[in-house]
Amino acid sequence: MSTGTDVKLSKVGNIMLGVTSLETSLPFYRDVLGLPVQFAIEEFAFLDGGGVTIVLRGTPNLGEPGDVMRTEVVFAVEDIDAAYRSLQARGLRFRVEPRRVTGDRYAADFRDPDGHVLSIFGPRAVS
Repeated sequence: MSTGTDVKLSKVGNIMLGVTSLETSLPFYRDVLGLPVQFAIEEFAFLDGGGVTIVLRGTPNLGEPGDVMRTEVVFAVEDIDAAYRSLQARGLRFRVEPRRVTGDRYAADFRDPDGHVLSIFGPRAVS
């Protein structure tokens, strides 16, 4: 188990885009752009972007450009808790601690110096 600062974020797993209507946006990405749908749940649709997953997040009250719900870069990690501790040890301040978001996957997000939303996403290590 990792407890130091040795975790490095090196793999973007998802790019999350806020959309006002999944019913409008999903056909655009699927049918017009030709991105295969991996799966869809509630307010999310996951599409194969060829090495990165494009996630459409239904956000009916999407704000103006600059709204934090518009775009999120999601880093895939093997152990959410180890990555969380490692980044905290380097002074990163998270908005929330890791929380379950789908199946066995957890996420925690933070902001870069310009306010862009970044997050880590992955499973908990099996103890």
